[in-house]
Amino acid sequence: MRHPDRMKKQSPCVESRHRSTTHNFLPRLWLAAAVLACTALAGGTAFGQLAPNQTHGFGNERLVTFTYLQNFDCVDQPTMDLDFNHIMAQSDPNEMQTPICQAVTESSEDPTGGDIKHTAHLYVLIPMFSVDNDQNPNDAMPCPNGGRPGELCGPALGAKLISLFGALPEAWKAKVNPAITTQCPDPNNPVPGTCTMHASSVDLSETLAALGKTGPASGNIFVPTPNHSHVVDNSRVNAGAIWWEVRPVLVMFQSDWPTADGTKGITSSKLMDDAEAANRAIEVGSNFFLFFSSEQSATGMTSHLQHLMHPSATLSHTGAGQ
Repeated sequence: MRHPDRMKKQSPCVESRHRSTTHNFLPRLWLAAAVLACTALAGGTAFGQLAPNQTHGFGNERLVTFTYLQNFDCVDQPTMDLDFNHIMAQSDPNEMQTPICQAVTESSEDPTGGDIKHTAHLYVLIPMFSVDNDQNPNDAMPCPNGGRPGELCGPALGAKLISLFGALPEAWKAKVNPAITTQCPDPNNPVPGTCTMHASSVDLSETLAALGKTGPASGNIFVPTPNHSHVVDNSRVNAGAIWWEVRPVLVMFQSDWPTADGTKGITSSKLMDDAEAANRAIEVGSNFFLFFSSEQSATGMTSHLQHLMHPSATLSHTGAGQ
């Protein structure tokens, strides 16, 4: 932007071009305002109001809405031993009685029987940082509805995580620090450790082993489902109801965490890949699948329009061609 005094000394033709550019941009600005107003009046999920079976996600640097149409599935195949009792699942009826959702461990097929190589990816962002270097184990989330036998929850969970990571990650706080937001727990049932149509506990045994925090996994370490947000590939922003493989992404720095409106942080698979390449995030697979459709949110489009209407955006447009 030019200094005001310098702008007064412009030749008449430059001033005329400046007025013309401004004049051409104003109709677009008013159109954006009109669309924004209509979106606000339309109701529904326009400004983030979600149905009980919906959550938000991110994709292509925009906000998207997921609609879940059946429960999760954690695939256990015949030759797996998810409970570490040295008996393959095909000969271990007890292993079939309780879902074991295990990060790092991947099945070769999704719930349809299709090759997992062709299954859509849901990147689940997990905040492994602590905004305030939390050293209070009592801040950890309790077990939802009491949890399963032996599940780590509450102060015991907090103490374990602090000993392993040096502070209590936002992922397992009963209430995340106000400096960040997460998309799960879902706003219609904000119970820590839960999210609509998700499992309410996960097995961290293989994850902790892979991070070098423990020795080789030899038993399940069940904890409540962490606070998290979601990202899908750009090509899947608008997708019908399908099975998605949950791929946990451990986000190590607050600066990478996405804002609620999707204007900053990891809001696309490209930005996620960049963070992983810089060792600021770690991605793993899992045997955990969710079934939902994805659609770009009206909120996401509204945020983009609001950006266009911001004074700085207006100045950059009116200065175009100068």
